[in-house]
Amino acid sequence: MNERFARTIKLVGEEGLKKLLSSYVAVFGVGGVGSFAAEALARSGVGHIAIVDGDTVAMSNMNRQLLATVKTLGMQKTEAMEQRINDIAPDAKVTKFQGTYPNIDIDLTEFDFIIDAIDDVKAKVELIVSAKARQIPIISCMGAGNKLYPELFEIADIFKTSEDPLARVMRKKLKERGIKNLSVVYSRERQKKK
Repeated sequence: MNERFARTIKLVGEEGLKKLLSSYVAVFGVGGVGSFAAEALARSGVGHIAIVDGDTVAMSNMNRQLLATVKTLGMQKTEAMEQRINDIAPDAKVTKFQGTYPNIDIDLTEFDFIIDAIDDVKAKVELIVSAKARQIPIISCMGAGNKLYPELFEIADIFKTSEDPLARVMRKKLKERGIKNLSVVYSRERQKKK
């Protein structure tokens, strides 16, 4: 393999890299969390990345979204993210879906893995329920707003989370829909008062 993935090979081995290169991973929402997730996928060698978002880059995104720069202001986030991925991993295939789930035509069964970085509760629930029904591995990102300590982030089952208002709402909604488990990234930090 080429030098680009030398460090990845040290972490996951040659077979692991081959699996990454042949994987198709979808990132739903490429804002504050999703833009970092999409870039990490590109840097680690994922061969095909789908990016789903219906928004455009705004000045208010500059403090937290990787794709937000002076040059990308006003661009569709999917377009800006595609350009960034192409600058990092030109061999990676990028498929853009401009719109929001579930209001777009998208076949979830194409994906090997889904990252839910959507900030709308209803859309998050629909994506999770749909992915679970199709047995597609998914991880969902909970709230990070007004939190300062990155060392308190962890991966856990949503039904074992605490101190996260979004996770609290999601637990209730998912329970109503019959979802019994879900891997999430969340923080145990108490949210700062606004």
